[in-house]
Amino acid sequence: MKKLVIQTSNKIFEILIGEKLQNLQKYLPSEKIVIITDKNVKHHLQKDFLPYPVIEIGTGEKIKNLDTVRNIYKKLLDIGVDRSYFIVGIGGGVVCDISGFIASTYLRGISFGFVSSTLLAQVDASIGGKNGINFLEYKNLIGVINQPDFVICDLNLLNSLPETELLSGFAEIIKHAVIANKNMFTFLEKNYNKALEIDFKVLEKLIYDSLLIKTEIVNNDEKEKNERRKLNFGHTFGHAIEKITGLPHGHAISTGMIIASMFSVKKGLLSLEEASKIKMLLNNFGLPTNYKSLKKDDIFDAILKDKKREGDIINFILLNKIGNVVIEKISIKKLEEMLNDLC
Repeated sequence: MKKLVIQTSNKIFEILIGEKLQNLQKYLPSEKIVIITDKNVKHHLQKDFLPYPVIEIGTGEKIKNLDTVRNIYKKLLDIGVDRSYFIVGIGGGVVCDISGFIASTYLRGISFGFVSSTLLAQVDASIGGKNGINFLEYKNLIGVINQPDFVICDLNLLNSLPETELLSGFAEIIKHAVIANKNMFTFLEKNYNKALEIDFKVLEKLIYDSLLIKTEIVNNDEKEKNERRKLNFGHTFGHAIEKITGLPHGHAISTGMIIASMFSVKKGLLSLEEASKIKMLLNNFGLPTNYKSLKKDDIFDAILKDKKREGDIINFILLNKIGNVVIEKISIKKLEEMLNDLC
């Protein structure tokens, strides 16, 4: 097991990579616990849950809404949850987002922790303190930044994941390498087969290295005023593609990274050779890289609803080499022109 100690402006907590769900009790600060999970995780893992009340939610991005939050608040009231309680979210990114948001807002905030059951949650959703829900057509429009007391990344839970769930996690791992660590990128090039085979030694290293990158960036900019925007590489178009096509998160972000890489080439920042290496690595992981069939009008309608937009400006993340990114303010109109040129 690898342990990462995270210190933010107002909290110190641990990420435990390779710890098991069965050892959750060791990390609970209270005997008053409520578990929030989704129906799939409950079905497969409830035998390993501790004997505490369980609040079950549905699955998928569509349930990250105020109706789900309202129902959970009511169930917490029915249970009699007060500020001495502790909430544990057991599941993937949706469970982490919702349970973190609930804990941060119920009774003006109670403590919480995560057991991340998907690769994406382990390297992204459960880390960084972002907890939120969608509103109308806007993704993660309502939310807070608040850190958990601990995060358990149980690698054993990855064996039962569908391929699309795994690939979503690998897309984020590749993103972390592309924006901040050339050596990690090279490791991925050499070990993608082992990673796809769920080799625990390889995965433990990739998760740990990803978390080092993300936590260093978050610690420098917890509220996303500047540095943290680097983590959005590929996400401006990726989130738009995810919304209009229904593609899994990782597939959409993969395509978004290719568009951002080609923008970087066209602006003279990134060599075509390095852009090709990024494309090859994504293809080796079975992630899509073809954007030619996308409907540009639909993409830009989705971008106009992006919460990261500031008026007519997007803080767009470009590469100047593998392992280093730059943040440029680009107008929505210029983005549209660049995509037209690219296609």
